[in-house]
Amino acid sequence: MKTLTGLTAAAALIAAIGFANAQGTAPGTAPGAMMDCSDAGMTHANNSMMKMTDTTKKAAAMKEMDTAKEMMAKKDMAGCKTHMDKAMGMMK
Repeated sequence: MKTLTGLTAAAALIAAIGFANAQGTAPGTAPGAMMDCSDAGMTHANNSMMKMTDTTKKAAAMKEMDTAKEMMAKKDMAGCKTHMDKAMGMMK
């Protein structure tokens, strides 16, 4: 199996980043899109929540994000993603 080098590796990386953005897993995606459990994803979700005007939905979304952060700290990425997706879904 050949390894990727030079421009081929750069093209593969750009394609992978484009795929991640298309899947809604990278920061900068629209509110309500699926997010990843990373510091960048958490920051993006938090910034989106701060713009919410419905205080009831905002409080519920913040509670889900707190739980997502707890799951991320425990290295439970599936649990983190579940709670993060719930929080982002409340922004619709």
